Amino acid sequence: MAEVVLTEENFETEVIKSDIPVLVDFWAEWCGPCKMISPILKDIAAVWEGKLKIGKLNVDTASGLAVKYGVVSIPTLKVFKGGSIVNEKIGAGNRQAIEALFKDLV
Repeated sequence: MAEVVLTEENFETEVIKSDIPVLVDFWAEWCGPCKMISPILKDIAAVWEGKLKIGKLNVDTASGLAVKYGVVSIPTLKVFKGGSIVNEKIGAGNRQAIEALFKDLV
């Protein structure tokens, strides 16, 4: 499954009501570190297909959600399971650091 583009309109369905864990990447076009982890997230989406969903939320176009979830720095990765945040990481990281956020949940 490709990464899911998240919006204010589909966040509830794609993330909160998801039956599998969702790693939400809060990012923006102008963010260098966000671009750096993007290929890692694409690969994780392919490898963990069916067990984990990767959602990308552009903080410039969905600022309300960024504020609601306390995002003050990007990239911020938040893992949702059962509608709640169960893990998070602020800043870019390598693949191991990102996978450590959700490995115990899938």
